[in-house]
Amino acid sequence: MANLMRSAKSSSDWSGNELLAFNIRVVDAGIAPFFNTTELPQPTVSTTILANIDKPDAPLMKDDRLFFQYMKMVEKPRISEFCVNDFAAFLLRITNHDESDDQDRVICQRTKISFPMVGQRVEARVDGDKRFSSYEDPEPHVIAGAIAAFYQNNLRRRQSGLPPLPSKYIPAITMIGTAPIFYRILVTTTLLEALAAASYPREETTVLRFIPSVPNQERYLEEGMHPIVNRHAILQCFEGFKAVIN
Repeated sequence: MANLMRSAKSSSDWSGNELLAFNIRVVDAGIAPFFNTTELPQPTVSTTILANIDKPDAPLMKDDRLFFQYMKMVEKPRISEFCVNDFAAFLLRITNHDESDDQDRVICQRTKISFPMVGQRVEARVDGDKRFSSYEDPEPHVIAGAIAAFYQNNLRRRQSGLPPLPSKYIPAITMIGTAPIFYRILVTTTLLEALAAASYPREETTVLRFIPSVPNQERYLEEGMHPIVNRHAILQCFEGFKAVIN
């Protein structure tokens, strides 16, 4: 792999070639190694969302109405990527990912930052990667975004007089329609140096991936959150994911 071509590319242009060229491997993880627990917490969203495939006729609370509206929009053919983007941000909000023990978090959308790659500064999107087609692979894009987030975090630490971190797990989520996939991406300064110098790092970067455990795994990307049993499992993952964000 050391002789693969390496060129500066924005996150949206990353593919499996970049993962091979910089010794990055994605592995599927179980609940315990991914979430650091043996059992995922129960969803905290309303029972209306958990118990109804489609919007019920009864009057609903605002978040319940919005959930079914987003579901209807995202499940349409030829939807906009921005619609999936908005739905992902909404899911993070109703599962309280915008809260932490010591401060509120802000869920930003369509944020662009940069990181050095092959002697240039390239752009990356760090609001995750949303795809409405299962024929597109979002993994390389979201991994590049995680690298950019790590680089920017260390840059801010240096500017504040703090030492840079040698490594950090960056959490990430991709969505294909209404089907999220969860990631923990271990980014290191060794990987950043290899990217900047266009060299093959001896140390492998391991990306942990968790696909929600649903009854019909083969149809997960097509069915997403539409089946009630899938929805419950997915929202459990959103709850558990809060514990791995720091």
